[in-house]
Amino acid sequence: MRLMSIHTYPVKSCHRVDQQTATVQPWGLAGDRRWLVVDGSGDQVTQREAPVLTRIRPEPAPDGGITLRSAGAADLEVPPPPTGPLREVTVWASTVKATPAGAAADAWLSTVLDRPVGLVWLDDPTRRGVDPAYADPADRVGFADGFPLLLTNQASLDALNGWLLESGSPEGPVPMTRFRPNVVVAGAEAWAEDSWLGHRLRIGSVTFRVAKPCGRCVVTTTDQETGERGGEPLTVLARYRSFDQKLLFGVLLIPDARLDGIRVGDPVAVLPDR
Repeated sequence: MRLMSIHTYPVKSCHRVDQQTATVQPWGLAGDRRWLVVDGSGDQVTQREAPVLTRIRPEPAPDGGITLRSAGAADLEVPPPPTGPLREVTVWASTVKATPAGAAADAWLSTVLDRPVGLVWLDDPTRRGVDPAYADPADRVGFADGFPLLLTNQASLDALNGWLLESGSPEGPVPMTRFRPNVVVAGAEAWAEDSWLGHRLRIGSVTFRVAKPCGRCVVTTTDQETGERGGEPLTVLARYRSFDQKLLFGVLLIPDARLDGIRVGDPVAVLPDR
C-alpha cells in the first residue's frame, strides 16, 4: 500500500488544502482544523447546515495566520490572533476555549454566509480530549469532529462508485473529496480498512491507532467545489454499508507518540498488534 494523497482543512468545514507532505502532531496534521466558524452562541457552524462554507478557500500563511478567499469577495488576510480574552465555543459535545479572530474576519464571514457568524482559533490544541471509549486519556484533537485524522481507501471509493453505476443513479461517480479525508491510501482491497480496526497502521515512519469506523452524514452529498447538494453517496451507503444505524466509509486514526512527517508515496503497512 502507498499513501496516495494528503489533505488538511485549515478552517473546519471550509475548502481543503491538498498537500504533498504534512507533519503529524498529537492532535492531527499540522494546520488541520485549528480555525472554526461559530454562531452568536459559540456553537460550531459546519457544512451540515451551511454548505456554502466549502466555497471559502483558506490559505495558511507562514506566520500562522490565514488568507480567506471566496468568489465575489475581496481576499482577507487574518493574522494569528493575539493573546487575549478567550471565548467558549462548542464542537459537538465539547466546550473548548478559543481565541476570537477579530471583527474583520467576523464581518467577512458574515457577508459570505449571509448570517452573523464569527471566527475563532484554537491557540492551545491540547484543550480537547478524544472520546475516552476509543482513546487514551492523553489523546487530543483540534476542531475535527472527534478524532485527529480520517483515512479513506481508494479501492473502497471505486467499489462504491461501481454500486452507483449499477443503481443507475445520475449523480455518480462521486470524488473522494466528498468524504473530506486527511489521508487516502491506494493498493489495498476494497473495504480492507474494516479489518484494520483495533490495529496500528504505519505511514512512512509514523504509526497510528485505528480507533473506529467513520459514520457519514449529509456533508458527503455536498459538491466540495460548488456547495451544491444531492442525495448520493448516502443512498448507496445505506444500501450496502449500514451498520448499527451508521453509514460507514473510512476509518478514524489517532497518532502514536512517535511523530514525524508523512509524504505522498510513503509506504503504508498494517502492524500485527495494537
